[in-house]
Amino acid sequence: MKANLTRQTFIAGLAIAGFSLAAGSALAQPAAKIGAPAPAFEAVDADGKPRQLSEFAGKTVILEWTNHDCPYVRKHYNSATMQNLQKDMAKDGVVWLSVVSSPVGEQGHVDGAKAKELTASRDAAPAAVLLDPNSRMARAYGATTTPHMYVIDQKGTLAYMGAIDDKPSASASSLNGAKSYVRQAMAEIKAGKPVSEASTKAYGCAVKYAPLS
Repeated sequence: MKANLTRQTFIAGLAIAGFSLAAGSALAQPAAKIGAPAPAFEAVDADGKPRQLSEFAGKTVILEWTNHDCPYVRKHYNSATMQNLQKDMAKDGVVWLSVVSSPVGEQGHVDGAKAKELTASRDAAPAAVLLDPNSRMARAYGATTTPHMYVIDQKGTLAYMGAIDDKPSASASSLNGAKSYVRQAMAEIKAGKPVSEASTKAYGCAVKYAPLS
């Protein structure tokens, strides 16, 4: 009897471990891949309006994962680096979507009202702030840090993903001489050239994921 119980416990343990590995695998293998169609998404914006990637067909889209409490994010907003980038991209007809994936109770979580307050107080200029408290968008794109940047070209293809620049620091002084990977990618796309550095290592605060449901 004891041997049977031990065997059953062992088998049950393997089953649970297998489920955990499968869940972990799903998290580790996002659908986002350079040169492939960008993952479709649907999220509610700060005004409560459902937004989908499909509504921006034919336009270049930039996704910016953000967390206003993150020192790396604050570096780019306190210096107006992020806002200037948003405004410059808007002049070229680019759709900029800021994405907040922090679930309720985690650092960086905001509701619609707070998201709009932050946009106004920082003079930010995204086309919309998308609220992703269930982390579905984050999982689809494999977003790991704030900021984490993605560029989707006019054909709906993922053209760039990674860091905003080449200075992985929370210090404002690191902005001096920093190379903007996003500006570089956008200039090359605008010129009809392939993105020379299409994937870089993102840096910043870890994205806080909601539990899988």
